[in-house]
Amino acid sequence: MTRATLDKQPHEVAAMFDGVAQHYDRTNTVLAFAMDRAWRRATRRALALTSADRCLDVAAGTAVSTEELALSGADVVACDFSLGMLRAGRSRGLPMIAGDALHLPFVDGAFDAVTISFGLRNVVDVPAALREFARVTRPGGRLVVCEFSHPTWAPFRTVYSEYLMRAIPPVARAVSSNPDAYVYLAESIPAWPNQEALAGRIAAAGWSQVAWRSLTGGIVALHRAVKPAE
Repeated sequence: MTRATLDKQPHEVAAMFDGVAQHYDRTNTVLAFAMDRAWRRATRRALALTSADRCLDVAAGTAVSTEELALSGADVVACDFSLGMLRAGRSRGLPMIAGDALHLPFVDGAFDAVTISFGLRNVVDVPAALREFARVTRPGGRLVVCEFSHPTWAPFRTVYSEYLMRAIPPVARAVSSNPDAYVYLAESIPAWPNQEALAGRIAAAGWSQVAWRSLTGGIVALHRAVKPAE
């Protein structure tokens, strides 16, 4: 089995997710104490999709996030560069396409909204990915990033850090087909920018009206932005 390192080489990340695809959704639900379902609902609500919208779900994995977004009635497409993850989600019957977040296989302005959940942290070049998301979004379209972040209350932040480094590896050994991959998970979350820093990166990539809100005490943050009208 493969685990990625914090330099996030694309072939390593893709191979790692191929290796955990079969039990990926179950493992995530266990490690998140089932809060992942609420985070997906919050992402759908933040996007405010309608049946007239076309939405791209980047790094969609098994399309469990895409399935939630489709409840809005929008035309939602799942995109991921792990073929193993896409194969694991085929039974959902949703539109899927293999693609890299840095080189999306879509024309300019193809979507009314773009979203990525727990995937931006795994991209080797985050500014380039954010610019690529803007390229495939129409002027006035919107972006929502759902990603692990930093708890806002210091005592809880300490407890959470202990959970990441001490609890995740043994839990992953019990429920995952590749527990070493979750060592990467535990290491990558503290290394990720906090809420304000990520907002700055999104704005620097050309998005406007950037805002965020913390979920579950800051374990996760939702960042929202709009592509400026031309």
